[in-house]
Amino acid sequence: MPKAVQYNKGSIIYFENDKDERIFILQKGVVILTSTDPDTGTTETQQLSNGEFFGVKSALGHFPREETATVLQDAVAVSMTVPEFETIFSNNKQVVYKMLRVFSGQLRQVHKKTQALLQNDNNANQQNGMLSVAKSFYDDQNYRACCDVCIKYLTHFPTAFDKDQVAKLYADSKLRFEKLSKKQDTAAAATANYSGALKQFMLPAFERFQKKYEPEQVIICEFEPGDSFYLIQSGEVQLVKCINGAKKNLDILKPGEFFGEMAILDNSPRSATCMAIGPVECLEFNKANFEVLVTGNPQIAILLLKIFCKRIYDQKRRLKILTIKDNTARIADTFCMFDEMNPTAKPNEKSRRFNVTQQDVASWSGLPLQVVQEEIHKFSSSGKLQTFDTYMIVNNINDMRRTVEFKSVQRK
Repeated sequence: MPKAVQYNKGSIIYFENDKDERIFILQKGVVILTSTDPDTGTTETQQLSNGEFFGVKSALGHFPREETATVLQDAVAVSMTVPEFETIFSNNKQVVYKMLRVFSGQLRQVHKKTQALLQNDNNANQQNGMLSVAKSFYDDQNYRACCDVCIKYLTHFPTAFDKDQVAKLYADSKLRFEKLSKKQDTAAAATANYSGALKQFMLPAFERFQKKYEPEQVIICEFEPGDSFYLIQSGEVQLVKCINGAKKNLDILKPGEFFGEMAILDNSPRSATCMAIGPVECLEFNKANFEVLVTGNPQIAILLLKIFCKRIYDQKRRLKILTIKDNTARIADTFCMFDEMNPTAKPNEKSRRFNVTQQDVASWSGLPLQVVQEEIHKFSSSGKLQTFDTYMIVNNINDMRRTVEFKSVQRK
């Protein structure tokens, strides 16, 4: 059961990087949260108000604390476990909605900092942004996706000054796609795997929300207005981002995962393009029916909270990589991140296999492919890394950690 804990002035409730899965509510007193900005390295401080939650993100996301909680004046805080939090607050829409909005805002801020470090054009308007996405798909000979983006563009901006250019791009892409389709068989059927949390969405009431997508079909496009989000029932969805005219792979989502969920909380344009890797089945929800969905399935709101927690952590982790100036250390830290996101069942073993390509490393590290190839060649020549077509083996993950630490000391 949740319990009220008294803390004396000057005490620490938890330290940054602690592994502690308790969630707190401040009842009285003064508590401040102190953290380090991953971009600037400066210290940030937040004073909590009575009734405010803290420790939520790291507890729900199962990752180390991001901040230190210090008691400035004698305080009382209610402490609870994650299961206790879920039991008590899953039906409290006001609390969950507030957290979702706060986490959405935090994710947006980290996302903007990441864009700035990648030198993405944050000032690009929606029309120019969507056109750049369409052109990047065309340049990669992904004509089906280019057609989808062009259609979305013309649907959202039918009177745009460059609508004729977009229409021409669509017509050209359509012809090229049809020629390729005659040579390829893309009629593979999706294999549904409705297990675990997905079973609750197999009721007839959810059939009206179901959407099906073909391989390489764009479900949502970066920069377009968003008013719906999706739950994957079967298949896989790839998240990509257009950076300076080139596509960067962000993630691959599997059945049971959500995407586009930020659209239910604000009216900002889509922050990434989501496309079907193979045949995909999704449930589509919009702002109007989201409340109905949560009312009947309160665990969905908790699941969304956990998704935001993980994505904020992942985005901050990537932001930390992008702040590293030394290319060798940046790539080494990218492998460290892969290890953190995919913990091994045998932690005592030093060797790690990552199913990534050099292009994947370039995307995550924010470095040109040629630079990454040169740095990976150095790692391979020194016996620290083995490279293959579809995967890499780090012979000793501690070597990567030591490289990051050594370069960090050199910078000081």
